Amino acid sequence: MIIQLSTDIDKGSLELILSRIQEIGYKATEVSTQIGGYLVCIGKKDFDIRSVGNLKGVVDIHRVSDDYKLVSRKWKVNPTKIDLGDGVEISEGGLAIMAGPCSIESEEQIEKTVRQLLANDVRIMRGGVYKPRSSPYSFRGLGMDGLKSFYRICKENGIKVITEVMQVSQVDPMHDYVDIYQVGARNSQNFNLLDALGKVDKPVLIKRGLSGTIDELLQSAEYVFSNGNEKLILCERGIRTYEKAYRNTLDLNAVPILKEKSHLPVIVDPSHGIGIRKFVEPMALAGIMCGADGLILEMHETPEKAFSDGQQTLDFNEFEQMISKVRKAFELHKNF
Repeated sequence: MIIQLSTDIDKGSLELILSRIQEIGYKATEVSTQIGGYLVCIGKKDFDIRSVGNLKGVVDIHRVSDDYKLVSRKWKVNPTKIDLGDGVEISEGGLAIMAGPCSIESEEQIEKTVRQLLANDVRIMRGGVYKPRSSPYSFRGLGMDGLKSFYRICKENGIKVITEVMQVSQVDPMHDYVDIYQVGARNSQNFNLLDALGKVDKPVLIKRGLSGTIDELLQSAEYVFSNGNEKLILCERGIRTYEKAYRNTLDLNAVPILKEKSHLPVIVDPSHGIGIRKFVEPMALAGIMCGADGLILEMHETPEKAFSDGQQTLDFNEFEQMISKVRKAFELHKNF
């Protein structure tokens, strides 16, 4: 059960509500976010919700049977909209494109990528400055110095920045240099990190775990929301299965299921999802046609020379051709 509280609720009214919930036999957890205040109530006893809903300070009350309460679509009428400012939004029914290299390598690379994004009217640049790599000898990113250059160049050109955060100690130093924090697949159940991201006033994109279920992804989002941050985006990026013909199994079934279960926007990562450059485009188009609210893509001027993930990265020409097709697919899907 979720109880939405009025923004001007007084202490006495809150105490009365909490007392009534306890009398019923439910346990209440208070959640305060950038947008509002809630009580998440857990219990099994059946009761007339009007006995709580009519109390002073209660805006609305909802029965939510899912284990993930706050990210469930069962209580929130309007889907979540992520407003990044300057006319850049991520929301249901929209087409948000995020693109850039797997790893930030140099200022020259950032500048060339920004020019390519602007030429294709793409307003969000992805790029890693902290890279979780399977081998300890692989390139692992330029760290905060790279992030500062990344953010400065993007800001000068009206581009928003999304980059991966890997541990709690990075959250605060990165805060002023990101527009969206990305939680990678390997960290989707790093609950200490999710707790910390719940305390910041910046959007958080959470990728599905390497072998994570849909419910586990939603529970990860619940961790962030329950700690105070409602600005969440879900990302299907493929899961690890027994199949070896491609990098991951891009589970496009997840897109309509997630959109039915949750009010959060859902985007698809076809680059990691299939891991083979020539097949990124058809999987991106498939993602749009099954209802994704956007894409996150890897792009590099010369993928063969990229410091990481060149095998799944589009070159500038491939990116430009694909974006044109993606927009046509989006218009076609809207008219279904």
